[in-house]
Order: sequence, then C-alpha cells, then structure tokens
Amino acid sequence: MSTTISETLESAAAAVTRIRKWKARRQAVILAHNYQIGPVQAAADYTGDSLELSRLAAKSEAPVLVFAGVSFMAESAKILSPGKTVLLPETEAGCPMADTVTADDLRAAKRQHPRAAVVVYVNSSALVKAEADVCCTSANAVQIVNALPHDEVLFVPDKNLADWVARHTDKRVIPWAGSCCTHNHITFKHVEAAQAAHPNAVFIAHPECRPEVCARAQAVLSTSGMLKYARTEAAREFIVGTEIGLLHKLRLENPNKVFHVLDETMICRTMKLTTLSSVADALEHLKHPIEIPEDVRQRAARALEAMHKLL
Repeated sequence: MSTTISETLESAAAAVTRIRKWKARRQAVILAHNYQIGPVQAAADYTGDSLELSRLAAKSEAPVLVFAGVSFMAESAKILSPGKTVLLPETEAGCPMADTVTADDLRAAKRQHPRAAVVVYVNSSALVKAEADVCCTSANAVQIVNALPHDEVLFVPDKNLADWVARHTDKRVIPWAGSCCTHNHITFKHVEAAQAAHPNAVFIAHPECRPEVCARAQAVLSTSGMLKYARTEAAREFIVGTEIGLLHKLRLENPNKVFHVLDETMICRTMKLTTLSSVADALEHLKHPIEIPEDVRQRAARALEAMHKLL
C-alpha cells in the first residue's frame, strides 16, 4: 500500500516533522493499532491490539494519549486513564461491528436471558461495556467464559467469536448477530484460493472469521497471538487471515519469513482513515478528545476489571 490513501510522500514527511514537534510539546504518547497503515505504526510509540495499548497507556505518565485506531479503542483508553486527555485523530473512525449493539439493545436482551452472564467483547462502545458482567478479548474469550460460574452466556457482539467460544466450552453461548465486515466476508473459497497459490504456507486465522474459515486454519489466534506465533514457529511462510495492516509488523519482526494476506480485500476502511496528518493535527490542536460520563466509565471499568480477575 502507498504511504497513505490520501497523503503524498512530501506531505507525509511534513506531518512526521509536526508529530515530533507537538508530541514533545504535549508530552504525549502515540498508540497505533496493528491494523493502522505502516507509516502511522512507524510514528507510534507503541503498537499492538486495542486492550494491550490501553493498558500501556494507563501505565504511562504521559498526560496526552493519541490513539490511532477506532472509537471504541480510544474509549477503552479513557476508561482506564480517566485523568488523561485521550485523542482520536479521526472522528469517523468507528467500528461497524460495535455499532450492531446499543446499550438499550443489550438491556433488552438481558431481560430475555436473566440467567445468562453478559460477556462483552472489548470491540464495543463504553456504553455497551457498562452493561456487561465481564469483558473479554479475542485472545482470552474462551478462558473468560469457562471461568464464569454461569451455565449460560450472552456473548456480544461478534457471532463468529461467539461460535469459536461455543466450540471450546460446555456452556450455552447465546450469540449476538454482529460481525466484523473485514473478517466475515472471507469464505472457504478465499482460503482454498490462497492455499492453492501458497501450498507450503501455514494458514493462521482470526477468530472473527467465519467458522468454516477457522476450521481450515492451522491456528486461530488474536493479532497479538499471530505475532507471537510467527516469531516462535519454525514455519517460514504464512497465510495471514486478518486485516492487512498486521503484515507491517509481522514482516518487520520476521524479516526472514514470508507473509501472504489471505485476500487483498481484507481492509478495514475505518482503520485506514487515520493518516500521519490527522495524527499531527490531533497533537497540535488537541483533536478530538474522548469524553465518557463518569457513571458509564466506572461501570465499564468494573467489567474490564472483572476480566482481569478471571485470568
């Protein structure tokens, strides 16, 4: 992919200069999700998955955090760092999967399933997290569900991750109808084509993929799990079944290994809205601060803390 969809090399270089200047003035830390474009990841102080970055932000003494990601990620950082200024460079950077559930929706579902524990994937808004008994990540979802004393679990919002959990627990998992459009559109045919093109490659998939895609994978892993797997496995060639942004870090960390994207259409358009210029603008003009009502923040924080206690 080029420097960005919209930035020229010249404007990108100017943006990097502004980032350095204003990051120092603001005493800021830049956090970039693994799905961001390469230049934004390169400009960040930390890269990783959403919750990993929020934890790093909470430990940082920096008063200003710039989260190059999507809205629910910046909200998670604010939940864990209420005294800090958390900036989201692009206000339109949302998550279609997170948008499939509202707090009102979830409250109605809770009334329909009063005996079920409510497990909310971190890829959800602060308002939805506030309605949860416990949050989970794609890496620990199975562990969290199995650690709960309940026999029933209402799992929100990703139906594919819910299916993956259901295959690894004896509990009844009640899925929400949401899904990640980037992962969910991938089918068995995409996998067949990629494996035919790269017959010696190990196929790794994200659990947000469809069940039939996960069933074909040698390993089903979160983004952080994929990074660790690539570092530690003896295999030299991989087909990567997640958003193409992860290949930047995979290739950086493993220069002697080969990584193929499962399909070139695995692009999260909202993740790709963030550019070097928008990061620079966020730093210079303190755009766009995340605000969460304190009662909502406290309830969401309890759901995140409940997750830590079960691990």
